[in-house]
Amino acid sequence: MQRLRKVLVVGGGTAGWLTACYLAKAVNAANPASVQVHLVESDRIGLIGFGESTFPSIRGTLSAIGLDERRFLVETSATYKQGIRFRHWVRPPGTPGKEHFFHPFSVPSQRPGGPELLPYWLLGTAPAGLGFADAVTMQSLVVDRSRAPKRARDPDYQGPMNHAYQFDAGRFAMLLAEHGQQALGIQRHVATVERAVLDDGGNIAKLVTAELGELEADLYVDCTGLRASLIGEALHSPYRSCGDVLFTDRAVAMQAPYPRPDAPIPSFTLCTAQESGWIWDIGLQQRRGVGYVYSSRHTDATRAEEMFRRYLGHAADGQDVTHIRFDNGYRPEAWRGNCVAVGLAGGFMEPLESTGIALVELAAYLLTHLLPGDRDEMGRAARHFNAMMSARYERIVDFIKMHYCLSQRRDSAFWIDNADPAGIPQSLQDKLAQWRHRPPHRLDFVGDLEMFLVSSWQYMLYGMEFETDLEPARSAYPRGAEASREFAMIRQAAMQALDDLPDHRALVERLCGEYRRRPHAHAADTATA
Repeated sequence: MQRLRKVLVVGGGTAGWLTACYLAKAVNAANPASVQVHLVESDRIGLIGFGESTFPSIRGTLSAIGLDERRFLVETSATYKQGIRFRHWVRPPGTPGKEHFFHPFSVPSQRPGGPELLPYWLLGTAPAGLGFADAVTMQSLVVDRSRAPKRARDPDYQGPMNHAYQFDAGRFAMLLAEHGQQALGIQRHVATVERAVLDDGGNIAKLVTAELGELEADLYVDCTGLRASLIGEALHSPYRSCGDVLFTDRAVAMQAPYPRPDAPIPSFTLCTAQESGWIWDIGLQQRRGVGYVYSSRHTDATRAEEMFRRYLGHAADGQDVTHIRFDNGYRPEAWRGNCVAVGLAGGFMEPLESTGIALVELAAYLLTHLLPGDRDEMGRAARHFNAMMSARYERIVDFIKMHYCLSQRRDSAFWIDNADPAGIPQSLQDKLAQWRHRPPHRLDFVGDLEMFLVSSWQYMLYGMEFETDLEPARSAYPRGAEASREFAMIRQAAMQALDDLPDHRALVERLCGEYRRRPHAHAADTATA
């Protein structure tokens, strides 16, 4: 048996440093007798601009690695995210009907012993015209009024409303790098990896760098992004494209200013459908992160940039854009031999539901959980890791495709093609066929393999105005009066929450100010004030 003594993360950025930090904390890398966590990154390679928006799971991750929430807010220009608002997804602009709907992070309200509210909403018990998310949570009203999900007195990473964050990905990586080295015992090497040398068994024996010569480890974690220099170039693990289902494969992005320094900051990601894709709009403390994700089969870069600048208006004046290419897909064998791919090296799904950083978190959790005690156990760990990650990707594909194929838009070839059953996975077609006669239920999903809760499927399904006919089963739902009272109580509680929760920008500025006034606050922090 060869005991596992050293893990080398190859590549920095969010994927590399988040994985290294989580692993180092879990194995107590600061202890010389423990598994040592090293990271090598080049100062010649830039970062991709995706990844500013997250899942609520990020709160547990940041807490687990010991990051102070106020420090995190200051150093990454972070703001709070309570969900996603979808605009013009159901129908084109100017068409009669609702313009937008909300996918909140809070789950539908259900008191102990009380009725499940979804069937009663479908049967018309809720106030007329109230969307599903609006009827069963307080969060829609909270974000409409620019409220934060928590109060200043709430503990780090806790609050009344379920939430995640939006932040500057480059600054986040720098924060993790500092925290990982100072607090978690990660050893950083600045060098450019030129090639991997394989042993007779096809595993990585060592890496050759331009500046530091050879680097060796027992386990290598490939966080080299789309280059996939270890798992792809050296080990030739195949990439499974999902482009036949998810058509978007390009993006044009920009950092846009606010119209004024005190402009309200939305506590949600705004996703606005376009003729050949959609635009994300994320509010950070001093700027917006905005990008148009589109299909190159349905438009070209010139037209995409034109539509993008039209969306931004004067905010785009004098601003440069970045054009990005990607291929939706994943590696079914993301762990091959003694190499594990995390982040873009292992797979990428378009950023519609902010799965990028969440998939890094999942891979880091799995890797830590499965980390073998010796090198002989890697094969079994790899098979488990690959099965779990592949299942997640497959389910993400179904969920994202549902956003497109349920649209009523037929104003461009992009939306027409997305509604074509030939591009809809059979697994999704089967779900949708069943849900015509009953709503989604937790038994439709395998919890440990799902990226999205059943409530997310419900919010998206009925936000897209999908029709489930429960009328033939009305007699099975005799608690209409109770449900009606519950709908009314949710609206009443939402009005009370507006009085209790602070303005979003005001809370962020207060928490950042509290951190900057601390005696130990870094000089770099105050410089960003």
